[in-house]
Amino acid sequence: MVGLRVLAVDDELPALEDLAYLLRADTRIAEVATARDGAAALRLLDRGIAEGRPIDAVFLDIRMRGLDGVVLGRLLSRFANPPRVVFVTAYEDHAVDAFEIKAEDYLLKPVRPERLAEAIRRVSVAAELPDPETGGREPDTIPVELGGVTRFVSSTDVKYVEAQGDYARLHTEGGSHLVRISLATLEERWAPVGFVRVHRSHLVAVKHIDELHIDSGRCVVRVGETEIPVSRRHTRELRDLLVRRARKAQS
Repeated sequence: MVGLRVLAVDDELPALEDLAYLLRADTRIAEVATARDGAAALRLLDRGIAEGRPIDAVFLDIRMRGLDGVVLGRLLSRFANPPRVVFVTAYEDHAVDAFEIKAEDYLLKPVRPERLAEAIRRVSVAAELPDPETGGREPDTIPVELGGVTRFVSSTDVKYVEAQGDYARLHTEGGSHLVRISLATLEERWAPVGFVRVHRSHLVAVKHIDELHIDSGRCVVRVGETEIPVSRRHTRELRDLLVRRARKAQS
């Protein structure tokens, strides 16, 4: 890919012009189109598909006149080949909607150039470099609150997940994040990107498993310095999975 084709959508002209300026300054972006409302955005997206030059990503305001950003984002998610969506908004209370739509990122106005650069990086990776560990599936993201700022944690950064009541704690290299989502929901969403249930309270990324061992009938896996119990009902399935993975790596 020579460069990304993106669409910026905002009903406030100064905000739209500022966003388009920042987008055009990034060397990973080849073309920036703009729209002042959802209907105009859909027309531009349809035109791009008809001309064989589809939009790769939409940088989308949420609270707009007419068709708002959340509704438009849901419509885009139903496209046969949906563009990536990055929400750009002054409001923090739509992060859950963004998660459900599988948005690549959620930026708060005023947009900081370094955060926009990170969002463009996420879009670039999703558009060009699917993770081989996930069988070609795109990583998923989940919103977390860090000091009053909503950030998105990618499934590729999570080593294991621990159930804590109605919440789940995501463990990454840099720390952990408590999110209001059930382990069962994450298991369903993240199974296609390499996560397996090993216990009623633990979900583990297969690529981060360093060791599996059984002692006196008790099975555990080691992820970094952490040992995670494996329930009896999951032991054989997990062991077979790791053996197949090791054989594939050696072939």
